[in-house]
Amino acid sequence: MRVEEDVDQIFANGHNVSSNGSTPRKPVQNGLNGHTSGAVNRSTSPYTNGAAKKQSVVRAPTYRGHSREEVVRIMIQGLFDLGYPNAANLLGSESGYELESPTVSAFRNAILEGIWSEAEAILLGSPQLDLQSRSRLNDDQNGDGLVLADGADRGQMLFSIRQQKFLELLERRDLGLALMVLRQELTPLEHDIHQLHALSTLLMCPPEDLRAKAHWPGTVDESRRALLQDLSRSIAPSVMIRDHRLAELFDLVKQTQINQCLYHNTSIPPSLFSDHHCHRDGFPARTTLQLEHHTGEVWHVQFSHDGTKLATASQDRTVNIYETVTFKLLHSLKQHSGEVTYVSWSPDDTKIITCCQDCKARVFDVESGRLRVTLEHQTVDQNYGITAAAWGPDSMSFVTSSHDRHSQLCHWNLLASTPEQPVHVWPSGFRVQDVAITEDGHWLVVLDPQNIIRVFDLHTYREEPPIKTTGKMTSISLSRDGSTVLVNFAMGEVHLIDLVSREVIRRFTGQKQGEFVIRSCFGGAAENFVVSGSEDGNIYVWHKENESLIERLSGHGRGQSGKQCVTTVDWNSQDAGMFASGGDDRKVRIWTNAMPPTESFSAGSDRPQSRQDLGRTSALRSTL
Repeated sequence: MRVEEDVDQIFANGHNVSSNGSTPRKPVQNGLNGHTSGAVNRSTSPYTNGAAKKQSVVRAPTYRGHSREEVVRIMIQGLFDLGYPNAANLLGSESGYELESPTVSAFRNAILEGIWSEAEAILLGSPQLDLQSRSRLNDDQNGDGLVLADGADRGQMLFSIRQQKFLELLERRDLGLALMVLRQELTPLEHDIHQLHALSTLLMCPPEDLRAKAHWPGTVDESRRALLQDLSRSIAPSVMIRDHRLAELFDLVKQTQINQCLYHNTSIPPSLFSDHHCHRDGFPARTTLQLEHHTGEVWHVQFSHDGTKLATASQDRTVNIYETVTFKLLHSLKQHSGEVTYVSWSPDDTKIITCCQDCKARVFDVESGRLRVTLEHQTVDQNYGITAAAWGPDSMSFVTSSHDRHSQLCHWNLLASTPEQPVHVWPSGFRVQDVAITEDGHWLVVLDPQNIIRVFDLHTYREEPPIKTTGKMTSISLSRDGSTVLVNFAMGEVHLIDLVSREVIRRFTGQKQGEFVIRSCFGGAAENFVVSGSEDGNIYVWHKENESLIERLSGHGRGQSGKQCVTTVDWNSQDAGMFASGGDDRKVRIWTNAMPPTESFSAGSDRPQSRQDLGRTSALRSTL
């Protein structure tokens, strides 16, 4: 039923009612910063449905509780983004609102065109602008520069602009002018001494290495757009809308729906047309298979990157490799003379590293199961084994770690003339429990058991400022994008730490830990979950964003030592409905969302049932 038109009728949200649910436009609206847009009065224009348009009425300043100006300007920007410039211009003309003032448009153009003097003059409100530019901008440029957001630093913005200028001069190999910019423009700002030192080192950098060393990806045009986007965050949003704001708002809507959906486990984003909800039945909360080939406690499990294989490491000195369709055992690697504490797949899944308490790491060929090379840390104390390993993105280089303070980190390369010798050994002085390398190979993240997370630049081996924690840590796990790290604490908590801000952004509690090394991982198609083992025999699953404990899954029993730890968990990155767990009961459980079969779900029951009693004697197994 259509609402009768009545210019005097007001909805509860405060805007006037008109035919078709729309409201006639006001003749002219004040634009941004107090200037008018120059829009013409369209009071004589007909409605699109053919009805004669009545005299225009002044529209309410809000739309369903939102600022009308904000909504319209964001819609104008969105139409430009979508490739509808005519529609965007028509909306601006009809509404009387402008997307940006002349000052902001000139600043945007100056950054994108690399006219740095004009960009600085507009930023600072400087009198250096020429007369023609001043005449063009005098409607809203009052000499105080751009209006900045609360807390923004004009000096930092100026530093960023001059840094871009410096880097572009370096890329053009205009070293003399670049040096002048560094000395006369960047240094006097006294803004970031550490960054100034880093920039000065680039003067001697070969052209082909400049972008990698400067962390300056893309073309010059792309870097300028990135600079503008970064600068726009410091400009008052009422003055300059951040690029692609409509898309950002849609992303926030979708992410909010995901955050409110406890069991969201798909990489397909929710629709904007309807509210979103995932049912618990789609969550892998049931054990559909139990692998029983190990005769000792299972200390580590890890899926290959393509999800087709699973490797398991055990106290029984073996590593088993399974395919993940039927979980047939492909290889049982038994060339270890000590307990195996850790396994790591190369990015191309052709090789695997095993870390052992015999102070050796071994690299195996996955297809054949052949041992390719054995690597030995030059340890002082033979009681210290290899604790972990992490591959570089080339699948040929990797880092191994040890508790030995004299040989705690070694960098290896299989393409070296002597692959058995490390290409770099970090200076002694600390111990390492766990390591991880970001997918781009830039950062090495190291867990020092003395309450420190160390971060190294893997290209230069230089250590970045460390992250200090308040409790004993046992393991780390990097997110796919390398921006955050999961850390298990012996006090019984799992923390999510932002590697950029160095801050704890989430805390997950409930699981039991204190005596032994327990591992956690990200889970789900979009890493929406945090999953951890526990010393009470359960697996704990939290929603990553709201920290809610959504599942406590039981399944692992007691081992020969009387403990029932779930030591390790790992999620199949290619199958959102599957993860694996290993524990003291010497079993590996495969968890899926499939209904369990009526027959027994054990695998490997054809082997003898007698098992060698292996107690917890490992220094690596227990916390330090």
